[in-house]
Formats: sequence, C-alpha cells, structure tokens
Amino acid sequence: MNRNNDTHSVLMGYLLWIFGFIGAHRFYYGRQITGTIWFFTLGLFFIGWIIDLFLIPSMDRDADRRYVAGPTDYNLCWILLTFLGVFGVHRFYMGKIFTGLIYLVTLGLFGLGILYDFLTLNGQISERNTAAQGY
Repeated sequence: MNRNNDTHSVLMGYLLWIFGFIGAHRFYYGRQITGTIWFFTLGLFFIGWIIDLFLIPSMDRDADRRYVAGPTDYNLCWILLTFLGVFGVHRFYMGKIFTGLIYLVTLGLFGLGILYDFLTLNGQISERNTAAQGY
C-alpha cells in the first residue's frame, strides 16, 4: 500500500490556519490532541498559532505519510465539514447517506457529531480510500 501520496495541501493548511486559533489546521493535519488544546486555549494564547505559521509544511508532509490517498479527497471533505458540517454534506460526499441524513435533521447531531468528525475525519477518509483500493 502506497502511503506516500499527496493527501493534504499546504495551501489548505494555511487557509485553515486563519482559523488556527481554534485548531482548524491542526485537526486538518490529524493532530487531534493539539487541535483540541488550541481550541480551548485560542491557539495557546495566540503564540502557538503564530509559531504554526512556520510548522505547516512539516505538518503537511507528516499527514501525507500517514493517510491514504484515493477517490475521497481530503481537501474537499474538510471544506465541506468546516462550512457545511451541520447539514452532513461531508458525510453525503463520503457515501455515508444514513448518517448524512441524521446530521441534516439534527444539525450535525446537535454539534457533537461535528466535533467527532473534526477528531476522526482523516481516519474515516483514509479507511474509505484503503477500502476503495481493495486492501
């Protein structure tokens, strides 16, 4: 299984960095623990957020090594989650129609589903891409 594909984008990382004081770019790169810390401390009181400006290229390389590329695009799915997550659009995109419908009628399962997806989306996509490749 080739895990050295370009799964994440440096440009997307920098765009999410704009919202980085709430950990958006860290969640995107699969760093759930520090993403959660950034969320509750406003990017470690904005200092960590500024430092991350220089760390994004290495976070991107690490994410490209950790996750499997395939038909489900990480960037599109993260955009859909970030801006339309309460409607479950990212779940429809991944082919998870049932949970997409649940998100649609419960506003992202009352927000908790969106939090769950911020913590697990990269793994969900990687698993889906691995299955699509027949591994």
